[in-house]
Amino acid sequence: MPLALEGKKAIVAEVSEAAKSALSVVVADSRGVTVEKMTGLRKQARENGVQLRVVRNTLARRALSGTQWECLNESFVGPTLLAFSTEHPGAAARLFKDFAKDEKNFEVKALAYEGELIPASDIDRLATLPTYDEAIAKLMSVMKEASAGKLVRTLAALRDQKQEQAA
Repeated sequence: MPLALEGKKAIVAEVSEAAKSALSVVVADSRGVTVEKMTGLRKQARENGVQLRVVRNTLARRALSGTQWECLNESFVGPTLLAFSTEHPGAAARLFKDFAKDEKNFEVKALAYEGELIPASDIDRLATLPTYDEAIAKLMSVMKEASAGKLVRTLAALRDQKQEQAA
């Protein structure tokens, strides 16, 4: 069903606006995935701060032209599902990677992060990025271990010094 020019302009504007606030973008092909499964994916996406859009390729190219996501233009072949991560750069990649494990028909085409095109085979590069809370927890554990190690070394040096004085 052909879209009127105004409808196309509205879609381009929506996608362009989503692209401006995105931290990363993932492009996928969802041919063969049931409507029920796609509805579940959309629900998970909303919960994880990911905006999903099914867009015609020409409209997607037009919406992303002049943005840092323009590098994805070559991946707009066939049905295109765009995922814009707005809260965490790895959210869409993690979501699509988990979804693709269960759905054999779902195929990730490409990813982009900070204007760099990432092939679909390197999805782990974004999917394994820790969230803000996970990164803080790791940092705190490293700091805790470092300070505990320093305390142990200080106590051992104090013990050695007392033993030398006693001898």
